[in-house]
Amino acid sequence: MSTIQKLHPAPKYATLRIESDPAGDCHWMYMHEDIGQGVRPCFRTELMEDMWSFLDSITLREDQRQPGRLRHLVLASSAPAAFNLGGDLELFSKLIRNNDRDRLLAYARSCVDGVHHFHTGLGGDVRTIALVQGDALGGGLELALSCHTIVAEEGVEMGLPEVLFGLFPGMGAYSFLSRRVSPQLAEKLILEGAILPSEEMHRLGVVDVLAPKGEGEAVVQDLIRKQHRAPYAHVAMNAVRGLSQPVSHAELLAITEVWVDTALALGEKSLRTMERIVRAQSRRSSKAA
Repeated sequence: MSTIQKLHPAPKYATLRIESDPAGDCHWMYMHEDIGQGVRPCFRTELMEDMWSFLDSITLREDQRQPGRLRHLVLASSAPAAFNLGGDLELFSKLIRNNDRDRLLAYARSCVDGVHHFHTGLGGDVRTIALVQGDALGGGLELALSCHTIVAEEGVEMGLPEVLFGLFPGMGAYSFLSRRVSPQLAEKLILEGAILPSEEMHRLGVVDVLAPKGEGEAVVQDLIRKQHRAPYAHVAMNAVRGLSQPVSHAELLAITEVWVDTALALGEKSLRTMERIVRAQSRRSSKAA
């Protein structure tokens, strides 16, 4: 199926499966490799630690980059029918009940650090691709939005449902969405909290490439081959995007501070809604396992 050679090294990260080509020019990162009984495919702290550690390990210093060398990072999921279901609501509920602003802010800042790294192409020489083969909700969609290209298979659900419990997606959703669609549409998607099929997200311009069910990997591989035909142009486009439509780390941090303060003001009804969603996610994961 593929002309891109992928290796299967010994597992290094408990929550990830990593496949890389021999030259280190293309990496596939599959989240939720440890998915199993009771493990929810969301942004657990251990998953984020593994993800950001891997990103750091493949980020080149300025003096290590070569003119015209284009690299790729593909973000995908090992979880059945789920790309990523978003933030760790179980942790959020606990921290909010304890009024633990420091830990909630630390979690949010970790998320922001990661999505900003994806968005900037790991310093500029990497094109990031989100391969969405299962549902991408809340922070899961935010992560996909931080990538240069979103490839989604038909029939998956995507959305930002945080308004259901009185919150908004605070780790990049508005910043990244408003660079893809109009600010008015970005606000509408956030405030209505609707979960839409990938076909509709493609029509709206949120999804870049819509792939037939089961063919997402092949579509991504073809996309990578095409981009490698013009490596200088694609590396340059990373720089152009950063100049024309920048999403700064400072912007993301300021917005996530608003998110933290809003979260800490939530009442009991909102927290109970969070906890119901956690139970639903756990049932879904147990059924899939």
